Amino acid sequence: MDGIVLLKEDHKTVEKLFKQFEKAGDKAYAEKRRIADRVIEELTTHTFIEEEIFYPASREGAPDTKDHILESVEEHHVVLWMLSELKDLDPADERFDAKMTVLMENVRHHVEEEEKEWFPEVRKAMGRNRLQELGEQMEAARKKSPDDPLSVPSADS
Repeated sequence: MDGIVLLKEDHKTVEKLFKQFEKAGDKAYAEKRRIADRVIEELTTHTFIEEEIFYPASREGAPDTKDHILESVEEHHVVLWMLSELKDLDPADERFDAKMTVLMENVRHHVEEEEKEWFPEVRKAMGRNRLQELGEQMEAARKKSPDDPLSVPSADS
């Protein structure tokens, strides 16, 4: 699978989870916990494979995207810390829904910038064969992804 297609599929998976969270009732604590745990897992893996494989390759193959990549890494930093806080937060806590809402806003903004602003530049600069290679590398790297959001490199920066 093409690396950009793989990342967009991840984006769709997370967006479906966000919609499920938004539809869950105010007191659906068990459901919200289950959804939040999936979001934490999906986004931790996604940020990991982007930072380990896609971003470095994009920086090399499409140097004009450097500023976008640097901004994306900073957005990852914020998201990963929010994920780590959600991981240990009781869904009945009054801050849980607010924290999820801010997370969703941040991730939706990040996805929109990636998909509309710089994925097209990367696709044009790198071509199909290279993106196929990256997709395979990212798929393989999923197995090495940490469980803890704070173990993703940008959480430290």
